[in-house]
Amino acid sequence: MPRSTQLLHPPCPPAVPRLAATVLLLRDSPEGLEVLMTRRSASASFAPGAYVFPGGGVDVADAQCHHLARHRPGQNEVSLTEAIAAIRESFEELGVLLAHHPDDQWASQADIDALQRQGDFAAQCAARGLTLAADQVFVLARWIGSRDLPRRFDVPFLVARMPDGQTPVADESEQFEPVWVRPAEALTRHEAGTFFMIFPTIRTLERLQAFATVDAVLQACAVNEEPLWTSCPRGGLLGGRDVRYMEHEHPYGELALVCPDGQVAHPLDWQSENPVALLKNVQRLTAPNPGAMTGPGTNSYLVGDPGTGYLVIDPGPADHEHLDKLWRAAAGDIRLIVCTHSHPDHSPGARPLQAMCQVPPPILGLPSAATARAASHFSPDRSLSNHELLRLYPSGLEGDFAYERGHTLRVIHTPGHAANHLCLLLLQDGLLFSGDHILNGSTTVIDPPDGDMNAYLDSLDRLSELCAEHQVKFILPAHGYVIGGPGDEAQAAISRLKQHRLQREAKVLQAMQQLPEGTLDDWLALVYDDVPSRMWPVARRSLMAHVARIEAMAP
Repeated sequence: MPRSTQLLHPPCPPAVPRLAATVLLLRDSPEGLEVLMTRRSASASFAPGAYVFPGGGVDVADAQCHHLARHRPGQNEVSLTEAIAAIRESFEELGVLLAHHPDDQWASQADIDALQRQGDFAAQCAARGLTLAADQVFVLARWIGSRDLPRRFDVPFLVARMPDGQTPVADESEQFEPVWVRPAEALTRHEAGTFFMIFPTIRTLERLQAFATVDAVLQACAVNEEPLWTSCPRGGLLGGRDVRYMEHEHPYGELALVCPDGQVAHPLDWQSENPVALLKNVQRLTAPNPGAMTGPGTNSYLVGDPGTGYLVIDPGPADHEHLDKLWRAAAGDIRLIVCTHSHPDHSPGARPLQAMCQVPPPILGLPSAATARAASHFSPDRSLSNHELLRLYPSGLEGDFAYERGHTLRVIHTPGHAANHLCLLLLQDGLLFSGDHILNGSTTVIDPPDGDMNAYLDSLDRLSELCAEHQVKFILPAHGYVIGGPGDEAQAAISRLKQHRLQREAKVLQAMQQLPEGTLDDWLALVYDDVPSRMWPVARRSLMAHVARIEAMAP
């Protein structure tokens, strides 16, 4: 993890979340799957005026009436308590009762009318011989309130089929205007400003759109007793507005690095005017070269501080304004310039940046191989060795104290995207600068002969091992936001990337077997049928790398 001394924001431990439960009551209609929603009171302390699913806090009493509930074999006590809480809340708020008579008939409207919503729920059900249908309540997702909120909840989002013969009626104190709505319709109305919803509700409805029927939802949830997804969103600033992201979304890892306690303070807008501080000792300046191959632009990184001087990773293209901003951000005190590889969006700025410095820093990296394209020629002042250490230490300090106050980067040779590709591991803070080997939001191109798929996959394995060895939690790519988190997110990202490559290779092999006399272009349309055709000329290069690997492995 990054050193606490390098964090931009002081520690701010998040509030402890309270346990709650909510339930999505579903029904099929001629128009498609519908979900029951209701509007919260405008004076509610949480999400006032928002359209929500019924639910509320888990009470102690919910855990004391397991004997009144049916449960599935795999439903543990915690899940059973949450299901009971959701059943109770849906009754209290909307008069919907997920309970059976001994003959398996659903509770009728007459039963509901005979019960007091604010009375002793368990006692009333027991008196009428009703058994709570907790076995018909399945977990869809789990949401944990954003870390910046003063009141946070840990909430399973449960799903159940709406019982026949019951009519939802709001309690008119906490909830109003029960409405059946298709997920897509609710989202459209929210965008139009007529159906306000909070972030977890929106994201849940977005995923619910993928299901056509109630059966499809319940079958997906019945596969196991685990949520289909779990999320504790993180907030950042985009265009000056507070925006939220889930774990699978591109900015999430960057927010986890910069604002680990959930402070909504980090700007996520891509711009090339000013460096973006990620830690006190790491800044990113994105070059003004956005495009299909570079995303928002090439990320140049500054590592260091005024006491140690700075190391520049990937100065980018020879753009004078970009290089001048790098030089100014380092106050002219650039000690080392490192190029992760020789491609024209990474290394051409090295020589002009070096010339701007009063004491010219050495340009380090690996020279381009003979297989490199003409535009990718690169010759450093000194070639780096695999596992070599690059040190920026405060002057006058030695030993462990110098290490703790300094910045040490380990060089890792990672051929694959390019024969001379390097990654850099910042040891004190567990950060991996991945160049083009690992990107956020896309996969890198493997362009033979300088690119090699076997070498690329082997390098991924090597990076995964080093991340485990050095407890690397965050990956800083040359294109896109930071990847990672406080857990195993960085290694999981590497695993997903390798799995994606192997899945693509399986499609390549299938296409080659389907069209044994086919050409690369014939196979391209089959293998990359999920990629826009405008990107096929680029994808064709990686296809060549996959084919070469398959042919090399053939007996």
